[in-house]
Amino acid sequence: MSSNFVAAIDLGSNSFHMIVARISNGHVQILDRLREMVQLAAGLDRHNRLSAESQQRALDCLARFGQRLRHIPAARLRIVGTNTLRQARNSAGFVARAEQLLGHRVEIVSGQEEARLIYLGVAHSVGDVAAQRLVVDIGGGSTELIIGEQFDPLHLASLRMGCVSLTRACFTDGRVTAARLRKAELLVQLNLEPVREEYLVHGLQTVTGASGSIKAIQDVLISEGWSREGITLEGLRQLRAALLEVRDSTGVARRWHLEPARARVFVGGFVVLHGLCEALGVAQMDVSEGALREGLIYDLLGRIRHEDVRDRTIADVIRRFDLDEAQAERVSASALDLLRQVRVPWKLAGKEARSVLERAARLHEVGLLLTHDQYHKHGAYVLEHAELPGYSRNDQQLLAALVRRHRRSFPSDAFADLPRDWERRALRLCALLRLAVVLHRGRSNDPLPAIGLQVEQQRMYLSFPPAWLDKHPLTHADLQIEARLLGKAGFELQLGSAAALSLPALSSDASE
Repeated sequence: MSSNFVAAIDLGSNSFHMIVARISNGHVQILDRLREMVQLAAGLDRHNRLSAESQQRALDCLARFGQRLRHIPAARLRIVGTNTLRQARNSAGFVARAEQLLGHRVEIVSGQEEARLIYLGVAHSVGDVAAQRLVVDIGGGSTELIIGEQFDPLHLASLRMGCVSLTRACFTDGRVTAARLRKAELLVQLNLEPVREEYLVHGLQTVTGASGSIKAIQDVLISEGWSREGITLEGLRQLRAALLEVRDSTGVARRWHLEPARARVFVGGFVVLHGLCEALGVAQMDVSEGALREGLIYDLLGRIRHEDVRDRTIADVIRRFDLDEAQAERVSASALDLLRQVRVPWKLAGKEARSVLERAARLHEVGLLLTHDQYHKHGAYVLEHAELPGYSRNDQQLLAALVRRHRRSFPSDAFADLPRDWERRALRLCALLRLAVVLHRGRSNDPLPAIGLQVEQQRMYLSFPPAWLDKHPLTHADLQIEARLLGKAGFELQLGSAAALSLPALSSDASE
């Protein structure tokens, strides 16, 4: 398949979506859309574990999706999991099986990152992007509220309520009664209470909905003549009365010709939407075709064009934590130079390894804002738990792990908790980061000499110009200490001049 093709899969709590698009003259042309109502959230038990049945249902769906993805390169495909996979205690096992089945990486994104991607998809799908707008997306397990202007989200919130989760809480057998509606409406108001005032102060005139639940509600309102276009608060009030008349999900499916899977969660989605509109005073809502999967496509397009939001995130963190940018650049430059020399024998070729190392180098001192003592541990905690736009949970875990191990102890199992395909690569990238940090411990602006690095498995040969180490005894001593620390992780570091070291007959890839 041509390199002009891109694809995205949204592993939602209610439905799995896939779109395939072609990039033509900088524009996105959607070629194919697939959707299956897997209802993954319905498979969560009270211990937040996914049932075997729900996992198999999801994997069967992905097997069908996978037939369409066989010829799309990994760099042009993104697969993300949302609220249910964030919650599920056994999601790691499911993700591993899904990755094996698809042959591609699956990312689990935070609620805030999910909201950012949804806004991006909506902003590119609506005609008017000049006005500030509120975007609402009701998923199976969460509801996202995003205020943005043009293509930039300004305020994000992810609430843990959705059409599936509310159905399970209040309408599990499909019956609709006045008492159950009131109970569900109270739950929605309780979830909205912490953020309601924040959104009311904006007084937004433009509100856009984006999700299968919202589209289904719009279709019902139009079919009944309660709305000409989009969704109105008055139409929602009329629909509430009608739901009490039909009494159950079977009646919902029959009256409005909904597929059974949609009818089962229709009332839950309705109560969330109605509650939002009542609480925020939304009298009229437009409905967008674009949502999370379209946002993934446009975010992927940005990465392909070297407009990666993760780079902006790194710059924002550097400013917010008032990091020493000059030191960050020094360490980053040296780490990347070392990587250039060993990327082939250590199997670290490709953009991804370079990007990970560069970002970790630029942020390695982020913990200094709290305290110098154990700052590498504080920095790792910040990076693992902060909201970092553009980063998945695994991305943040990898970044945090490199920062955690860039100094002091370096056990051989330092990265055992990372996905298997990253464990060895992370160990080697961290060794390069540690060397770069040691070489710039003096924080001097004086440039380093040409430093050579060659490797043979876990043996590292670091060479300097003749007598340079003798003239810089502190650096020499620091490197000798580092050699002992690297030894605990299974590396053997030799220091000296190129002439004195017994270097392996390997290409350093220095011509790149």
